[in-house]
Amino acid sequence: MNDEKLIQELTLKAQKWLGEGYDEETKAQVKAMIDAEDKTELIEAFYKDLEFGTGGLRGIMGPGSNRMNIYTVGAATQGLANYINEAFKDLPERKVIVGHDVRNNSRLFAETVANIFSANGIKVYLFEGPRPTPEVSYGIRLLGCQSGVNITASHNPKEYNGYKAYWDDGAQVVSPHDVNIINYVNAIKDIRRAHV
Repeated sequence: MNDEKLIQELTLKAQKWLGEGYDEETKAQVKAMIDAEDKTELIEAFYKDLEFGTGGLRGIMGPGSNRMNIYTVGAATQGLANYINEAFKDLPERKVIVGHDVRNNSRLFAETVANIFSANGIKVYLFEGPRPTPEVSYGIRLLGCQSGVNITASHNPKEYNGYKAYWDDGAQVVSPHDVNIINYVNAIKDIRRAHV
């Protein structure tokens, strides 16, 4: 694929982020990428979708499908919520715990995660402030939760943030749950609808 065709495809993909359902700040940043003479930022932000892999998400923060933002975090959470509701459908109540570190946007992402779980009928325990990752793991077991999420990029540079998903044993998700969650996340087709 030549550069011109790639830029045309990515511009079309980015233009969807200028529509209804996206906040004004995101729209302004995406429009600036589209209008810029140098298309490097546009390419890096949209050349692929940030993938939910084993354990969760990790990426540079900013607007775009290949970035950590409320929309990509929202889509991951909606997929995880859908899977939790299916996997534990026989329980009278499903519960999760959500934690975060002190990085930029960590609290915003944690609140986004909590709101989406809550909107899906899942009881949420959201820490009132930053916590180390082991507290999320311990909290899952202590409170009898079915899952948990910690917003942290661990050792990665400050431009990054991350989303770590845990299962009912307090450990990061493993087979078969990792693949099942990834399938549910990949089924989310409109990330504008996956944030609350």
